[in-house]
Amino acid sequence: MELTPCTDLSAADWLTTSHLPWAQLVTLGPAGFAAYARLRFIPDPVYDGQLENDVEIDDDHPSDLTQLHTALALLATHTTTPDDWYVAYWDGWGSQAFPPAVLQAPLVRVPNRGYFLLRGQAAGLTGPTETWPDHPNLTSPLRPAFVWPADRAWCVTADVDPHWAGIGADRAAINELLTAPNLDVVPAEPGGEQPHYR
Repeated sequence: MELTPCTDLSAADWLTTSHLPWAQLVTLGPAGFAAYARLRFIPDPVYDGQLENDVEIDDDHPSDLTQLHTALALLATHTTTPDDWYVAYWDGWGSQAFPPAVLQAPLVRVPNRGYFLLRGQAAGLTGPTETWPDHPNLTSPLRPAFVWPADRAWCVTADVDPHWAGIGADRAAINELLTAPNLDVVPAEPGGEQPHYR
C-alpha cells in the first residue's frame, strides 16, 4: 500500500481546531461520535501504581499492531470511503523511522504533539505489513496515532502513552467491536478518567 504524505493538512482540521483537552483528543479522538470505546492491547491495571511491565500475558498474545489491524479491518466495513483513509504518525518516533518524503512534509500540530499526515488505501493498514515497504532499513512497523476514513465515519486514536487505543464511531460499529471475539474492547466515556499504568 502506498501512503502519500499530505502537504494540504486541511483534512486534519477537526483535530487542530478541536477545543477538547489535549489528553482527551490524543487518546479518544475528536468529539461528535455517537459512541466511544477502548481497544485494550493489554488488560487494564488491577491495582493503583501497577507498572505495565508487571502484566503477565501469554507468549502468543497478539501485538498492539495486530490488534489494531484487526479493529481497522472491521471498521473498514463501516465507511463509505473504505479505500481512502488518513493516517497520522507521531513525529516523536524520530527521523530514523520515516523516509525522506515524509520527513519533508509539514506537521499537523496539536498541543504537545506533532504528526505527519498521510493518505492512502485501507488495504495495507488492515494487515500487519511493513510501514515503509520501500525502505526496509527504517524502524517498522509503526503504530499510527490517528486513522480515519475520508468520510470521517469513525476515528481510531492510538497515542504512545496508553495501553489502549480509543475509537469513536456510530453505535453499530462500536457494538460490533464490543462483540468481536478476537478483540478486547470496552465502552469508554469521553471526558472521564481512563485506566492507566504508572
